[in-house]
Amino acid sequence: MESTRVEVGSGTWTVRIGGPESRHTVLFLPDAGDSADVFDAVCARLHDSDLRTVVPENVDGLDEPSVIAMLDELKLPWVNLVGSGSGAELAWLLAAKTFGRFASLVVADRGHPAVPGADGSVRDAACPAVELPTTVVVGTSLGRPCADASGRYAYSEFRIVQLDGIGNVPADAAPELASEIVLRTSSW
Repeated sequence: MESTRVEVGSGTWTVRIGGPESRHTVLFLPDAGDSADVFDAVCARLHDSDLRTVVPENVDGLDEPSVIAMLDELKLPWVNLVGSGSGAELAWLLAAKTFGRFASLVVADRGHPAVPGADGSVRDAACPAVELPTTVVVGTSLGRPCADASGRYAYSEFRIVQLDGIGNVPADAAPELASEIVLRTSSW
């Protein structure tokens, strides 16, 4: 994958772009503390499926407006959105508050921000529902009840995939995560 630097507001992010030129692009948002490398195996599988991938080196300092500005700088008006951990939290917010930029949402180990997490805390009670086809991939750090409750905040097709014993979905279950992304990018 090639790296490029994107200036957004007062910051600059290194972004990895790979895969064939395609009308389908997938934007990945890694967990805080994870680098873009965590998605390497997933991206390789998606490239074989004719999908283009975009992965910021990290999500530290990224927020909703900066992600949209990054997509604008990269001339990507329409992408599929994937997030893990804190990147999934940002993905939920983007999908819920930004109409017309995202085709689908796949999140790993994070429920909708208005749903109590495994620790019982609610991150954003005012977060609106998403209106995108959505998949929540459940490993060990997200309780199934949180994933089930997130369905109330998805006003489109909603799917839960439970992977028991998986601590870091992108790193430990790359084939399964790639399959869910391919399903979400397909028009059938």
